Amino acid sequence: MSGQLCAFNNFTYSRLNSFTKKRNAKKAMNITAAICPFTFSAIFDKVLVAIYNRTFEEENIPLLQHILQKLYEHQIQMVFFKDFYERIHAHLPFQYSPRFFTSKKDIPAHTDMLFSLGGDGTLLDTITYIGASNIPIIGINLGRLGFLAAIPEEEIDAAILSLVRGSYTIEKRTLIHLDSSVPLFDGSPFALNEFTLHRKDSSSMIKIHTYLNGEFLNTYWADGLIVATPTGSTGYSLSCGGPVVFPQTSSFVITPVAPHNLNTRSIVVPDDNVISFEVEGRAEQYLCTMDARTEAITAGVQLAVKKENFTISLVRPDEHNFLNTIRQKLYWGIDRRN
Repeated sequence: MSGQLCAFNNFTYSRLNSFTKKRNAKKAMNITAAICPFTFSAIFDKVLVAIYNRTFEEENIPLLQHILQKLYEHQIQMVFFKDFYERIHAHLPFQYSPRFFTSKKDIPAHTDMLFSLGGDGTLLDTITYIGASNIPIIGINLGRLGFLAAIPEEEIDAAILSLVRGSYTIEKRTLIHLDSSVPLFDGSPFALNEFTLHRKDSSSMIKIHTYLNGEFLNTYWADGLIVATPTGSTGYSLSCGGPVVFPQTSSFVITPVAPHNLNTRSIVVPDDNVISFEVEGRAEQYLCTMDARTEAITAGVQLAVKKENFTISLVRPDEHNFLNTIRQKLYWGIDRRN
């Protein structure tokens, strides 16, 4: 009994508070000293999770069935992305009358967590539905690499059990925000991974004059330019020769895409800088992207990026950490000769 109580007292305040939004902090801490956890639902109000998926293959259906069945068995209430539910409901292994969401305003304010079922691209989609609501996101990997959606198929049961028991960590991740002279990205001008500028209608390079807090940094002659967050440093920026940056680092990474000058390299700058741009080229339009979302712009559009004034919360089981992830995904330290 004392061992169980000790384990419960090891819950962090943030974990308790994230699942007791309807109760005040004092009551949540009183629970800690008063009782032992047998099951999550025995202590707290039923947990509500949002379920998001943008696409799946037929071979994913058994795994999706298994995930939803496990959530159902733990009496976890679910609100489904409507398009996903319309594609999966015929395959559900139980009877359920769910609520739906199609935009961020449809997600109940008391939602405890969002399950992203897919790859990293799917998880990047979810931030436009979460916005500044601070609802934690957990990524179940149905895709390939899975830096963000890091929970693989063989760990799903253990991950859900960890959530039920409260044995997980919430990581705050910095977002990048875009200010522009014309409305872009449908009211969600922020990204978790990166902002980019690209050539669009021509194979010719473009010139991107770049400034830090109004002071000239460089003119990049290149196919494009990436400004990545620490989270995004393992994405597009990495494939263009950028460095790996720890998620807790307060910085942005500026990485050119196929630069003309071979001595042009990535640069890491503090994230309290405002980075602004002027674009020149032979085409009339250029591409501007926030993660996977794209807008076409003209050279006359004024653009500047900075750190967003809110963060995104990612759920990580206690046995996962950034070092393990990059070793596994990038095969660091693995040499068949050893």
